[in-house]
Amino acid sequence: MASLKELRNRIASVKSTQRITSAMKMVAAAKLRRAQEQAMAARPYAERMEGMLQSVARACAAGGSPLLSGTGSDNTHLLVLISADRGLCGGFNISLMRGLRQHVMKLQGAGKVVKLIIVGRKGVSLVRREFPDLVLEVFEDIAKPAPFFGSARSIAENITARFEAGEFDTCTVFYNRFVSALTQIVTPQQLIPFALPENDTGEYEAEETVIAVSASYEFEPSEEGILDELLPRNVAIQIFKAMLESFASEQGARMTAMDSASRNAGDMINSLTQNYNRSRQAQITKELIEIISGAEAL
Repeated sequence: MASLKELRNRIASVKSTQRITSAMKMVAAAKLRRAQEQAMAARPYAERMEGMLQSVARACAAGGSPLLSGTGSDNTHLLVLISADRGLCGGFNISLMRGLRQHVMKLQGAGKVVKLIIVGRKGVSLVRREFPDLVLEVFEDIAKPAPFFGSARSIAENITARFEAGEFDTCTVFYNRFVSALTQIVTPQQLIPFALPENDTGEYEAEETVIAVSASYEFEPSEEGILDELLPRNVAIQIFKAMLESFASEQGARMTAMDSASRNAGDMINSLTQNYNRSRQAQITKELIEIISGAEAL
């Protein structure tokens, strides 16, 4: 059984930990509000950009930009993982790694070549444990203190340069899409080649509104010129949206994890306090018995 001094030290240590986790919860909650607003604001723009490009791509002649038509093969896949730079956010990075692992195994089982670009220090450490030979490049601390478009553009330029050099055929980004502070969904999104919807009806849906694009348009400059200009920019925009979604998800996961840790610390403090009180009472009772026994012996 632990001594009273050991119990007092443990209680003080757990209380110190609880103060830290409570402070981290408050910081994450403050960051979450701003990050959620940015993620929600980026969604409509990214969705309408995709919808507009889909409508222009339909009007474009066969072929066009390589970012639209692809290489004609899907043998080599580049996967971009957007993870967190910091830990203490529950299962945020683990669930993301689980989804990536399943996708890599599926592609390798089909005989495909897989290459990886990792964004975030935690993703780097996790991926290098399982797939060290697949990592092409890493981007660490690029989203500190928060994601900004310049970072997304540098990643997009790296990806498009590798595509133009013929290093891969298909590029897919993996990130945690923000739903709520309690829920984040691992989401794969194909970036290259630009994916047209399977249900090609001449309409696209954005913000729950179906917009018809079946009318006849004249494009200035040509459709090919518009796609050549906007498709590389769309890669950067979609990566930026994924970074914002991931950052909001990270703050929500950290707030939830720190809240749970604070609650667990409170339960442990209560349990240790009860043990301390029982041990102290037992010691006092023992001392009283010894005093009474000594007095009776006299």
